Amino acid sequence: MKRKALYFAFGIAVVFVVVLLAGSGSGKSLENFDEKMSIYKSSSCGCCEVYFQYFKGKGNSNVNLVTIADNKKIMEEYGIPGFLESCHTTIVGDYFVEGHVPLEAIEKMLIENPDIAGIGMPGMPSGSPGMPGAKKGDFVIYGVNHDGSLFEFMRI
Repeated sequence: MKRKALYFAFGIAVVFVVVLLAGSGSGKSLENFDEKMSIYKSSSCGCCEVYFQYFKGKGNSNVNLVTIADNKKIMEEYGIPGFLESCHTTIVGDYFVEGHVPLEAIEKMLIENPDIAGIGMPGMPSGSPGMPGAKKGDFVIYGVNHDGSLFEFMRI
């Protein structure tokens, strides 16, 4: 009987360790997101400040908000397709993030480290980070290859 109890306890311990290790991942999560980010915004934009505060609210102390006269230049520099152009461009490492992209998509990109130029979400969808209102439908985030071609990166 003691042997069965010992095997049972050992099995529980193994399951606990597996679950603990599976949940640890790379250590990146919404609670400890601390990648360096620069959000470049046009001087006339108000939602960009709210987007900036969204990241600050997630505990990111390494985010900078930079007001520029012409955000078209940064979009050209990073090869951002016109379909994705918005009022602000975020640079995270070697990647660009165009528009009101939720942190979950940025986190996925950083964890997976794909060989792409960046990600973006067209428009200013209601309920997306920095935008008022309720979310209506999926947020479709596109990946942008180095040649400028697009693919669906994820839906949130």
